[in-house]
Amino acid sequence: MAAIHSSSLSSSFKQTKATQLGGFQPLDRVHLQSKALNFSRRRCNVKPLNAEPKRNDSIVPSAATLFSPHVVEVVEKVEVEDYEELAKDLENASPLEIMDKALAKFGDEIAIAFSGAEDVALIEYAHLTGRPYRVFSLDTGRLNPETYKFFDEVEKHYGIRIEYMFPDAVEVQALVRTKGLFSFYEDGHQECCRVRKVKPLRRALKGLRAWITGQRKDQSPGTRSEVPVVQVDPVFEGLDGGAGSLVKWNPVANMKGNDIWNFLRAMNVPVNSLHAKGYISIGCEPCTRPVLPGQHEREGRWWWEDAKAKECGLHKGNIKEENLNGNGSVHVNGAIPEADLFTNQSVVNLSRPGIENLLKLENRKESWLVVLYAPWCQFCQGMEGSYVELADKLVGSGVKVAKFRADGEEKAFAQQELQLGSFPTILFFPKHSSRPVKYTSEKRDVDSLMAFVNALQ
Repeated sequence: MAAIHSSSLSSSFKQTKATQLGGFQPLDRVHLQSKALNFSRRRCNVKPLNAEPKRNDSIVPSAATLFSPHVVEVVEKVEVEDYEELAKDLENASPLEIMDKALAKFGDEIAIAFSGAEDVALIEYAHLTGRPYRVFSLDTGRLNPETYKFFDEVEKHYGIRIEYMFPDAVEVQALVRTKGLFSFYEDGHQECCRVRKVKPLRRALKGLRAWITGQRKDQSPGTRSEVPVVQVDPVFEGLDGGAGSLVKWNPVANMKGNDIWNFLRAMNVPVNSLHAKGYISIGCEPCTRPVLPGQHEREGRWWWEDAKAKECGLHKGNIKEENLNGNGSVHVNGAIPEADLFTNQSVVNLSRPGIENLLKLENRKESWLVVLYAPWCQFCQGMEGSYVELADKLVGSGVKVAKFRADGEEKAFAQQELQLGSFPTILFFPKHSSRPVKYTSEKRDVDSLMAFVNALQ
């Protein structure tokens, strides 16, 4: 899914800043312990860009907006913020106050994630602040017709243009060709959601420093009961890359579902017509159904799976350790729903004997770049796109690109023989050296990996 929406600009908003895509620096941590966010912000003084009132084909298909030709770069140091302390200070604040705080703090470097359900309340709160705001949504290609109609109604009601993100067409095509249109009913929804939702979201968030979600504590007792009103995002990365580079705001975390609906009715806000048909939590058409009276709202999502694991991956940080197996993946009806990574014809899949042979060779005909990974690792998932792109670029260069799954029974071997410390670990096997060289940087974008390869060839 690919493209984001620019939200409404008030008349007092004189300048728009260009959103810039940042480097990707994942770390091997499932739970982020950092309390504070500390980064240097690059400000750009640009000429105003007037947003068009309606969508057209000129929308840039990425998280970035257009650059003005006249740019003056100024480096400004941003103060350290303790977001755990801020969450405590705002625990009893109203959603409007929390929204105003978020928009004031991050300006056009923050955006509202809009799913097409009752989180339209977020847009209404943003509108009430009188501040400029941005809204984006993930178009999976499998939403209900009513949801698409609702998107259009919301744009017209607020005079905004939603920034849509779409999945990568090649990845969707490969998934459907190999596993069919409805594989998620058999082996869990994580693989489809990763392709259609998580990866597009990751692209969108790389152009931001903060995002706003409609998570509420009462939405999912198994995964959202402790959602704070603001936090350092435990899963995704922002513009600067690396852990702690993105802030996640949840202004309605403490509201009940009934309170949301009372607010929407009082403000005469447009709502998705599916709600009147028994749909409460709304996602993709094949994975969403109405709920019966007395059922919890999340029972209408992925109804064939374990109720404790009902997250698509957008808010995977909510899933607690007791709901994970030893490898860090969620149990669903007794099965482990993990899709393999780096599944590309340019990436060689090494078996245990294969990598043992690679270790023994002292005079190789070609150099090898190998990633030691685990499919459940969110940081391995995060670098998948850059690693596959690098593999395609290195075809015919004399460097083979490969992967070796190093979790489970292979973990002890990888730790002893392959320098595995954490996932992912990247090794380069030079032509005329038996000892592999470990890549120590946390920068896993294409350019950084290519520089590592070129330095050792």
